[in-house]
Amino acid sequence: MVHSSSRDARKAKHINLTLTLSLHKSAARMRRTGCSGNQNPGVAGLFQKNEFGQYNGGAGAALWLSGAEERVATLPRPALQPAHDNWRRRVKYWAEDVNLVPDLGHDLFTVQWFRGLATCFALCFTAIKLTPDFHALPAPSGPVATAQTYEEIRSQMITPLALGADSGRHMAPTSAVTPLLSTPERPMITVNTAISESDSFARALSRAGVSGSDIDNVMRLAGSDVSAHSLTPGTRLNIVLGRRANPNMPRPLDALAFHARLDLSMEMSRVKGALSVQRIPVHVDSTPLRIRGVVSDSVYRAARAAGATPGTIQTYLRVLAQQVALNNIGPGDKFDIIVAHRRADTGDSEVGDLLYAGASLVSGRRIDMLKWTKGGQSQWFEASGVGEKHGGVGSPVAGHVTSGFGMRFHPILGYTRMHSGVDFGARYGSPIYAVTDGVVSYAGQHGGHGNFVKLQHSGGLGTGYAHMSRIAAYVGERVRRGQVIGYVGSSGLSTGPHLHYEVYRGGQTVNPMTVSFTQTAQLAGGELKAFRNRLTELKSLGTVATVTKAEPVEPAKSGKSVRRL
Repeated sequence: MVHSSSRDARKAKHINLTLTLSLHKSAARMRRTGCSGNQNPGVAGLFQKNEFGQYNGGAGAALWLSGAEERVATLPRPALQPAHDNWRRRVKYWAEDVNLVPDLGHDLFTVQWFRGLATCFALCFTAIKLTPDFHALPAPSGPVATAQTYEEIRSQMITPLALGADSGRHMAPTSAVTPLLSTPERPMITVNTAISESDSFARALSRAGVSGSDIDNVMRLAGSDVSAHSLTPGTRLNIVLGRRANPNMPRPLDALAFHARLDLSMEMSRVKGALSVQRIPVHVDSTPLRIRGVVSDSVYRAARAAGATPGTIQTYLRVLAQQVALNNIGPGDKFDIIVAHRRADTGDSEVGDLLYAGASLVSGRRIDMLKWTKGGQSQWFEASGVGEKHGGVGSPVAGHVTSGFGMRFHPILGYTRMHSGVDFGARYGSPIYAVTDGVVSYAGQHGGHGNFVKLQHSGGLGTGYAHMSRIAAYVGERVRRGQVIGYVGSSGLSTGPHLHYEVYRGGQTVNPMTVSFTQTAQLAGGELKAFRNRLTELKSLGTVATVTKAEPVEPAKSGKSVRRL
């Protein structure tokens, strides 16, 4: 029904336009034939208002057509209209009837849709063809500069020194002007440089322009105070290079000044053609540095805000983790750090190793850990004099067990006998480690054991390592837990590369899988008294840096640690 009504409306509109054009033509004929009058006012009203539609256009058209000939003579004469208005109106009516610009989103691929598409292409083509041209307008070119004109312009230029700076107006030479055979050089050059991370002292001097012979003289004069890589990165070098006799020769080293160590400065100068050195000692204060504060959100941030270096904090946390879980340290707990510190009169300072690690928890627990050397080995001890607990190495070699402890059939001897150790299968040349601290009591050939090493430990315990390809220890040597004492081989009565490992208690072999090595160092007597005196001395130090709230800090730079207190 909707489509039928739309078609009826379009037909009525077409009839309306057709009747209107016919009436205009009839009126024109009437004017040409001289017809006048107003016999039918109803027909004249039809020209005044166009109300043809779906329901009222057909009746009016039928009434008018039934007596068209009689009513023509009664049509009123309309006002005269110019000729150009008639064709515009005809074009307007034609365009409304044809609908050249329909909505391309509806009635796809119909005749009306293709008509609108053609209109779109025509408009685009017209717009493109009417696009203005942006080519440069023709104009006369400038005159070509002659050599005389170029020199006139050049005389007013300022050319760079790298190109000789030969611009400007030139004066004619006189008898006072003599040509130069070579460009004069500066009498001396001052160079301030620094040793980089992957640099050495000699390489830094060479990069600054010092000749190889002068570098050899500097290293000879410095002697044992300076080696190739003894100077820390960031060390400043103040260099003065003198005048050279020949442009093809390097400049001689006239002066050199640098800090060889925190407590020593060196100045070298050329006197009568030879370099001489002057060593200037610098006073250094070696008082340890104490840093204390209160934890806010984390121990690390609080210690960094107090001035501790990242390396010191990492060591402090590792020591503290031996006594308390780090996640149990929270806001309100207090930390106490003492480090070795050296401060020179020049203002430079160096932070050394951690000496004391302490903490005071809100729960009331107190932690005091002091670094102490016992038996040539440095370790951490509690305030009571009890040191760290060290467990043994889980396995003396990186391998798997191939034969256990007990009676077994010997593959070479051909009979059953006691296997007094444990065999570990491993690749040839794999390192063998000491399971715990001890002293080498035997190292060499030992019958069917081949290359054999025996270690003596505390508590009457001992360990043996057999069938080595090479021994890396000697008799009387004190070895530490995890130290390499030899390498896997197949010496002695062996069918292939492996390690035969034995454990002795009171001189008798026992099953190695049932023995665990745990060492706890403990101080006593005069050593314990000296330990407690050192602990009291360090804890009596005044606090140099404290913090009550952690603030954001910048990451520490590598090289010398120079602090401002």
